[in-house]
Amino acid sequence: MGLVYADVELINAEDIGLARRNIIADEDVKRMNINILVDSGAYMMAVNDTIQEQLNLPFIEKRKAQMASGDVVEYDVVGPVMVKFANRTATCNAFVLPGDSEPLLGAIPMEEMDVLIHPQRQELIVNPDHPNYAQLKMK
Repeated sequence: MGLVYADVELINAEDIGLARRNIIADEDVKRMNINILVDSGAYMMAVNDTIQEQLNLPFIEKRKAQMASGDVVEYDVVGPVMVKFANRTATCNAFVLPGDSEPLLGAIPMEEMDVLIHPQRQELIVNPDHPNYAQLKMK
C-alpha cells in the first residue's frame, strides 16, 4: 500500500469556545485546510511549526516520541485542535514537528472520527458500517 493523504480542516478549538461565549467573532476563529498524511502507525496527530503558528495553538507540554528509526525525540505538544474530515470531527492535541515537516493524522483522531484507510483506493473514508455518524467503542 502506498501513502494515503486526506484533505482536512484544522481549527483552533480554544477559538471555538471563545466564539461560543461571544468573546471573539465566528470569523476570527483560526482555521485552515491542509492535505495531511494519514499514518495509522502514529498514535497522535502531528502538525508542523508553520501550521502551529497560523492556528496559534497553545503550548501544553513537552513529550517524547519514539521515531521509526528508534530515536527518541522531544516535541512540544499543542492543542486542542479540531480536525474535520467529511462528516466527522475529532478534537485532540498534536505534536509540533520542526519547520515545514509533513503533518500526520494518527490513529487516535482516526479512531475518534471512525474513519478507515481503504487499501484498494488508497484513501481515507468514513466507516461504511456507520456512514452518517461516528461510532466509538466504550469498552
